[in-house]
Amino acid sequence: MESTGFRYRFPQLFAGLTLLSASLVASSFLWAGAIRNMKRVDDALLITGSAKRPIKSDYIVWRVAVSSQQPTTQAAYQELKTQIARVQRYLKDAKVPESEISLDSLQTSALPELIDGKETGKTSAYRLTQRLEIRSSQVDRYSKLSQQITELINEGITLTSEPPEYLYNDLSKLRIEMIAEATKDAKARAESIAKSTGNRVGGVRSADTGVFQITPRYSTAVSGEGRYDTSSIEKDITAVVSVKFGIE
Repeated sequence: MESTGFRYRFPQLFAGLTLLSASLVASSFLWAGAIRNMKRVDDALLITGSAKRPIKSDYIVWRVAVSSQQPTTQAAYQELKTQIARVQRYLKDAKVPESEISLDSLQTSALPELIDGKETGKTSAYRLTQRLEIRSSQVDRYSKLSQQITELINEGITLTSEPPEYLYNDLSKLRIEMIAEATKDAKARAESIAKSTGNRVGGVRSADTGVFQITPRYSTAVSGEGRYDTSSIEKDITAVVSVKFGIE
């Protein structure tokens, strides 16, 4: 009776409170619907996919340095000329085509005279260095030759055989194929996760390609900027992509 009397005594206040309660209920339903809709729009899975392949280098870059040190540049040049001719004969006997050999420019340096560890301002000798560069697809054969050529040192040739660089020619094409493989791997992972939660994987919303890692076979070394190993013939190449899938 008291509440009824209150309603009759303050009809406008009661009507306002009733309207306010209805508004709050309606707003709650509207907010709940908005939240549900927002969740459906924003539901996504960010998945990292990867692909790995073994590759074998199909190109070699090998450099040989020959040097001579004599009191005069003329004497150093004559000796270097003789040594270079001997190295060229060695490569010719090893069936290395002239078309695969190139000579770099001659480098000359003056060595200062030292007395008690101090320079006297005079030149004690001149060192001349010439590099030969061999580029070829005969990777295995020239890899062995790069180790054997040091036997010329026994003949008095001042020679340094630098570690060859082993490269892979079709890297651009392979990268495209591996990005596709890594994306498929990401989708398979996303489907597995979505299935466990009773959802389905929708379309791709975004995708980012990570750096490629080209490492010696079975190596675990990686770099944030990517790696390109040139020291080994047998390598592994790894591609990584991050894909954002919608969830239905």
